[in-house]
Amino acid sequence: MAEIIQKDGTWAFDGDALRLTPGRDKNVGLLRRELGELIVPLGALAGVSFEQGRKSGRLRLRLRDGADPLLHATGGRLAEPHDPYQLTVEPNRYGVAEYVADEVRNALLLDGVSPEPVDGYLLPGPSLPVSASAGDGTAGFDGERVRLEWNWKTEEAKASAGPRTIPLADIAGVEWQPAAGLENGHLRFRVRGAPVTAPPKYDPNAVELWGFKRDPLMALVAAAVQARLPHPSAAGPDVRQDAPRPAGESAGDDHDVLLRRLRELGELHRDGVLTDEEFALAKRAVLKRL
Repeated sequence: MAEIIQKDGTWAFDGDALRLTPGRDKNVGLLRRELGELIVPLGALAGVSFEQGRKSGRLRLRLRDGADPLLHATGGRLAEPHDPYQLTVEPNRYGVAEYVADEVRNALLLDGVSPEPVDGYLLPGPSLPVSASAGDGTAGFDGERVRLEWNWKTEEAKASAGPRTIPLADIAGVEWQPAAGLENGHLRFRVRGAPVTAPPKYDPNAVELWGFKRDPLMALVAAAVQARLPHPSAAGPDVRQDAPRPAGESAGDDHDVLLRRLRELGELHRDGVLTDEEFALAKRAVLKRL
């Protein structure tokens, strides 16, 4: 048994699988905490690396393409605190980290595990039922249907039809994208026969995300649905995870975009969605761009 215990979490390798247990340190992201313990079979791995740093090091797992529904649904966009396949290592444990990495590499070599993509998921995805609230709504999935419910910040055009229920059989794909810079993120379900024609703010099949703490939890819902859709290798030509920009929605002038973002932040602050501290930090970032 090769094992390393850190504040960030514990990784244990028994020759057949890696057991990844998140730590309780405040720097561990919400997504990793909610995911809980993960069992990664050796056959799902493409490689492992350890990188030393002056203040800390990092163990990283590289999974085979198509092995994990979470990685497929998020398209590699998970930030470091939420990525379950990274472990922060303190300098006094560098030797142990190297040992764990070597043991995994040797096992991959001895078992002749190919790093090539797989044609079926080797990890099960999050447990069901799963639900998360962030941005302008709540998304839940029970294994048979997705339910979207709206909150008081949802645009009237989207909220007027009430909660939305989408049977799994009607879902052609799912995508999760975090907020980045001035662009909001989203969790979107691509429904058969319903082409994407509106941005997430107005799309009844999407939850808009504003870049706040609970946004990554929406990736749990995305992964749970993805795990129960046909595997991408059997789904024909790959559908881009990034939805095309709807007609009429252009990048626009940077100055106008920044001003619009400031107005949105002001509204969120006045409505109590943003704390004083969150508003000050977000406002400072936008003003710096201006």
